[in-house]
Amino acid sequence: MTFIPGSLLVTGGAGFIGSNFIHSYIANNPTCSIINLDALTYAGNLNNLKGVEKHPGYSFVKGDICDAGLVATLLAEHNIDAVVHFAAESHVDRSITGPEIFVRTNVLGTQTLLEESRKHWQSGAVEDFRFLQISTDEVYGSLGDSGYFTETTPLAANSPYSASKAGADLLVRAYHETYGMPTLNTRCSNNYGPYHFPEKLIPLMIHNIINCRPLPVYGDGRNVRDWLHVRDHAAAVEVVLKKAASGSVYNIGGNNEWHNIDIVNLVCDLLDVRLGRKPGENRELITFVKDRPGHDRRYAIDATRLKNELDWEPARTFETGIQETIDWYLANQDWVAEVTSGAYREYYTTQYGDKA
Repeated sequence: MTFIPGSLLVTGGAGFIGSNFIHSYIANNPTCSIINLDALTYAGNLNNLKGVEKHPGYSFVKGDICDAGLVATLLAEHNIDAVVHFAAESHVDRSITGPEIFVRTNVLGTQTLLEESRKHWQSGAVEDFRFLQISTDEVYGSLGDSGYFTETTPLAANSPYSASKAGADLLVRAYHETYGMPTLNTRCSNNYGPYHFPEKLIPLMIHNIINCRPLPVYGDGRNVRDWLHVRDHAAAVEVVLKKAASGSVYNIGGNNEWHNIDIVNLVCDLLDVRLGRKPGENRELITFVKDRPGHDRRYAIDATRLKNELDWEPARTFETGIQETIDWYLANQDWVAEVTSGAYREYYTTQYGDKA
């Protein structure tokens, strides 16, 4: 039976994946109501949502997912029947130098959302309810040269970031097993696409190439990641929210493994053409740097269950998606300049006044 939520609370909806989900969900469900709760940390940007901010069913609330009173108020006042939880500290490097905020946001924040959602659900305020936790393949640890992560792969997190996400995933499981709460959990491979804050690999390489800056590559560059377009991820999240059975876990992947150095070389070559540079010129910017601690060697997702049970698979090829992504960044250099300078924060006050 398909579940069609009437009112969604989306956390972290001003970030990369959350904003793309909101764009996609509103396009597919124009009569929906979405409350976007985001603390607007450095990677949250309301410019990501200019295309939907005037939609009659959309509203933004600046706030912290650790604020139980605020969460409870939003759930009750908007008659929320689905929570889609994207909010997280998500950069591995930052978790190594400052793990505390990752535990606070990713573990304690998730527990706060779960607890207030449990009270809301058990109150009988809504006929049906779903809590969907958005997670990462990094909770599974590292693979060797062969094999794939499945939904039954044991959690073996190797960084403070992935450990905090694994802790959140286990809390979601516990709330289902202990209270019978209707929870769902997805674990996705690396995303790429528009509105990606330029600290992650692909947007960082694009940004640095455009500005003729060094392209830092960890270790030997042979670490392997599975890449998925963010809009395909958004579509998968919507399918899971509407069709998955309570308590389910689904992996979301692109079946698209690349060594990091090969991704960097590809982006270099595509931008050689677009920027009118000689072949190989951008590759001269590649700079190998000391590998980060606990750097997982390989991730690879088996998304067979999602395909077989819910009839989802990626709609984009990587060859098409990466070129579209590069072209988006070239066409949106004003956005890049704003998010990298911090000047975009002036937009919050202009658009939302005291609410921001």
